[in-house]
This record gives sequence, structure tokens and C-alpha cells, in this order.
Amino acid sequence: MSDITIDRIERIIYVIRGLRVMLDSDLAELYGVTTKRLNEQVKRNPDRFPTDFVY
Repeated sequence: MSDITIDRIERIIYVIRGLRVMLDSDLAELYGVTTKRLNEQVKRNPDRFPTDFVY
């Protein structure tokens, strides 16, 4: 896993209809896991993620 910089995070935040969003594939890359694995964990552990984490 490479160093996570503020600049890198800012580049993967998109503004869509006035909301700041990050794609699951970008988040998975930051965490060093596959997109499938990230989505599995969000579904299995909903209490660990903020209510607005996914929509």
C-alpha cells in the first residue's frame, strides 16, 4: 500500500449533484482490498459505517 496523501484523496472525491462522493473502487484501493471485499464488509458490518457511507 502506498502512502495516502491529502492530494491523492482530494483527486478521488467527486462532486455529483452537490454531494461529495467517492467511488467504492477508489476507497477499496485506498484500503488495499478488492472492491468486492469492501462492499461485503459494508453489508456485513453496517454499524461500523456511517449511515451516509453508502446510498
